[in-house]
Amino acid sequence: MPKKIMLILILALLGVGGYFLWRNNEAPPADGPIVLYGNVDMRQVDLAFKDSERIASMDVEEGDKVIKGQILASLETDRLDHQIASLKNQIQAQDFVVQRLLNGSRSEDIQKAKADVGQAAAQLKLYKLTLKRMKKLLTTGSTTQQDVDDAQAKHDVAAAELYAAQEQLNLVLAGPRWEDIANAKATLASMQSQLALLETTRKEYDLLSPVNAVVRNRILEPGDMAAPSRPAFTLALLDPKWVRAYVNETDLGRIREGIKAEVRTDAFPGEPLAGWIGFISPMAEFTPKNVETPELRTALVYEVRVFVKDPNDRLRLGMPATVAIPEPLEPQGQTESRVREGAPS
Repeated sequence: MPKKIMLILILALLGVGGYFLWRNNEAPPADGPIVLYGNVDMRQVDLAFKDSERIASMDVEEGDKVIKGQILASLETDRLDHQIASLKNQIQAQDFVVQRLLNGSRSEDIQKAKADVGQAAAQLKLYKLTLKRMKKLLTTGSTTQQDVDDAQAKHDVAAAELYAAQEQLNLVLAGPRWEDIANAKATLASMQSQLALLETTRKEYDLLSPVNAVVRNRILEPGDMAAPSRPAFTLALLDPKWVRAYVNETDLGRIREGIKAEVRTDAFPGEPLAGWIGFISPMAEFTPKNVETPELRTALVYEVRVFVKDPNDRLRLGMPATVAIPEPLEPQGQTESRVREGAPS
């Protein structure tokens, strides 16, 4: 009996010890500020020309700050300038055509057409009298039928010429047809559209910065052949900037978008920058190898982007940074425990 009792007591002590050991090793509920470690990140833009042409100049260097609308590089424009000059001359000539049609017939043209009608009428009158005399002579046998036929032919030709001259006068008086005017105007408008396209292309031969940024990489050089598929510069945007960090799954319930944070760097340890959580990834992933945490271990984490204002442009792409969230949300379980114990929540 003593041995059985001793065995029971030993088993009981082992059970109690195992319970307390499990309680002591259990992770305590999360409390206090959250500290995250990550790297500064920012958006980048690859700039390329819209057309293929040889580069004439590259006006900025790597590391230069540029503003929106600043010229960064330019293409050679000799061939395009000649095309624009030639098209401008064609437009000027076509504009004269349109103006001539809109002005209608000149008074001189009208007077000439009337004179042609008078001349044709006089000629017809002469041939008519000649034909009449030839017919009388034919009855007396003083002429031949051939002479009468010749006189008749000349009369008919003169009548046709008078009709043609009269119709030409009518055309001169009526002026250009509306279809001819519309066609001339459409041709002029088409040329003007082509000129506008060439001038727009000419402006695009200057590569402009779309935003305020820093030149991160100068890829091409003067003399290189530019193309839409070949970036000339890579720009790093000055705003927004954020720290890409990773939060443990156990702390995921203590943060949300909009919570304030402080960002510190080794370069300026005593000058924290104000920030806020702007993005929390909805998908879990394994701890990336480049996360600089005190204890690197394989665990599920969630990407967090802490946006920060950097008016003095101190943050650089890839710079290590420490993010402190001084007032995270209180875990739900801990809040319920305090309520049960009568502590203020």
